[in-house]
Amino acid sequence: MKRAGVLAVVMMSILGAAQQPTGAQGRRIGDFANVPGPPAITYVRCGTLLDGKGDQVRHNAILELNHNHITAIERHTAPAAADETWAKHKQEAVKPELGAAEFIDLSNETCLPGLIDVHTHVLLQGDITAEDYDKQLLKWSPEYRTILGTQSARKALEYGFTTIRDLETEGAGYADVDIKKAINAGVIPGPRMQVATRALDVTGAYPLLGYAPNVPVPHGVQVCDGADACRKAVREQIMYGADWIKVYSDRSYYIEPNPPAGISPAPVLNDIPTFTLDELRAMVDEAHRQRHRVASHATAYNGVHNSVEAGIDTIEHGDYISDADLKLMVQKGTYFVPTLYVGEYVAEGRAKAGAPVWLDMIKISADTFRRAVKAGVKIAFGTDAGGFDWNINPAVEFELRVKYGQTPAEALRSATVTASELLGMQRDIGAIEPGKLADIVAVKGDPLSDITVLEHVDFVMKGGVVYKKP
Repeated sequence: MKRAGVLAVVMMSILGAAQQPTGAQGRRIGDFANVPGPPAITYVRCGTLLDGKGDQVRHNAILELNHNHITAIERHTAPAAADETWAKHKQEAVKPELGAAEFIDLSNETCLPGLIDVHTHVLLQGDITAEDYDKQLLKWSPEYRTILGTQSARKALEYGFTTIRDLETEGAGYADVDIKKAINAGVIPGPRMQVATRALDVTGAYPLLGYAPNVPVPHGVQVCDGADACRKAVREQIMYGADWIKVYSDRSYYIEPNPPAGISPAPVLNDIPTFTLDELRAMVDEAHRQRHRVASHATAYNGVHNSVEAGIDTIEHGDYISDADLKLMVQKGTYFVPTLYVGEYVAEGRAKAGAPVWLDMIKISADTFRRAVKAGVKIAFGTDAGGFDWNINPAVEFELRVKYGQTPAEALRSATVTASELLGMQRDIGAIEPGKLADIVAVKGDPLSDITVLEHVDFVMKGGVVYKKP
């Protein structure tokens, strides 16, 4: 059998074995020829409702859904009033012009908007050490990595993340575009996705590195040098389906013993910048000209400073950001996407591999996060899932955000309203309110008093279709 045929058989076997969500008449979403939509009318009863926009708590709410959108929210002052409305809806359930209504009782749960993670890598399966990364690029075929990527996407959805921004494929080409298409077509379950495809970096700055000059090896990014070549690379990635352009703006991190005058506070995490300011500006200009935005992997001083100066839209990681650059980010509306958990996850392994600075970076990034909260920077929720094992729930990030300065309501908002605004999808997602898509998750407990309950989502609805039930 040819390789393509083998891959098709393996894919169908995995997809068939996966738990499939159901829609009307119990048909499977994975039935490629006949993908069902959500029921015409659905009522969802929530014991507690957090709409995602703030810290206002509502009790005894009943949501009315029409196909894949929220059409109404009925609020009640007491459970008895909700009981009466619930019974009334059941009595009137059959509407000839719309079809039978469906009822979902979450009266013992807290309902929230579908969560949003704006920094993931579904095609990466953890890379604590260089050996982990090399294995995935050198020993795993792109086809195998794509199969694993479909499973990562399904896990993200089951964790409660109904939308993600996947920030590059790490050597797997444009496979993220195909995973996104397969999800949209109903072939596989997963969150709605915005993707960044291959990412961009300069010669000599990104793995795989360290091999003999006569041994050709793949890179985890698309390499470009010079403003014109980088502008062309942006055009190519957009042509092949990139929603975002991702650039790597720095590398080789170290503690600066003698920081330049005017940079505060200490200690300063410094770096070697990759792209020149002219190159960054060319990529930003080309992306913005084509109505696309740019995310910058910028971990330390120079990477962040150059990115903000160049007009990049989001700073990813940002372990160290000077006070002056935080102020400039507020002025320009630049989003900050810290990834606190992955920094702690990889620090020990990378320190053992000869980079002890990663242990120092934990404290520096926590301090930067506190200063960013205080400065009023727009902070969105991103985890770098894939940089750590997908069997770890990315919602572990919430606890660290609260530990380092956000209130639980602010942390939740970063994964709902703020994240939807970063994606330009605020009209459709990010809150539970009439007119929005029916992306709803539920947990037992109160996230505003214990943010860790978000690590135990037991109900997931995306676009009116239920993918996970208590």
